[in-house]
Amino acid sequence: MPEKEVQLTDAQIEAIAERAAEVALNKVYTEVGKNVLKKLAWLTGAAVIGLAIWLTGHGALPKG
Repeated sequence: MPEKEVQLTDAQIEAIAERAAEVALNKVYTEVGKNVLKKLAWLTGAAVIGLAIWLTGHGALPKG
């Protein structure tokens, strides 16, 4: 089946380009958000472990 060539107007091309830019930006924002949350989770985990070690060293937590 031969492909049919479609002519787009400048307005249609502009609308497609704007939509593509929106989708691309949303993907970038999603990835940035995921990376920020991962780093925040690592930082929180490290802080909790550090606090537990510090508290154990100062006798505030029982040594199991």
